[in-house]
Amino acid sequence: MANAESLQAELEIKSPADKFFKVFTNQAHHVPNAASDKIHSVDVHEGDWETAGSVKQWEYTIDGKKEIFKEKIEVDEANKSFTMTAVGGHLLEQYRSYKVTAKVTPKDEGSLLAVNIEYEKLKPEDTPPHNYRELVLSILKDVDAHVMKIEI
Repeated sequence: MANAESLQAELEIKSPADKFFKVFTNQAHHVPNAASDKIHSVDVHEGDWETAGSVKQWEYTIDGKKEIFKEKIEVDEANKSFTMTAVGGHLLEQYRSYKVTAKVTPKDEGSLLAVNIEYEKLKPEDTPPHNYRELVLSILKDVDAHVMKIEI
């Protein structure tokens, strides 16, 4: 990512760090249940639900349009962080590269979630992916609420 830019955000979540981390690294199939108005499906295309390097395809709605995001996940168990790197989908029609890194840190109650979206524009005049950042944050909040309701 030679000319990479980034957008960051921090969220305080109610979920225990281990449970929240587990959803994205081992049980992404729960995400459509948590964010059904945004995420329609998540399917494994290469590998499986639990192995780092596996490729998943997400179908979602943003700005009233259905899109797909094909990603490869890398996991850092020790630091409770994961990175989803775009390997296909609508995002790559506008951005040369796009990856979301989330790190969840336990607190006395709940957790702190740090999110970094790193991207590279195809053209200098392209806008930053603020709408995708808002979608990601909304999904993360929905998953937090879902984790607090179910036993994972």
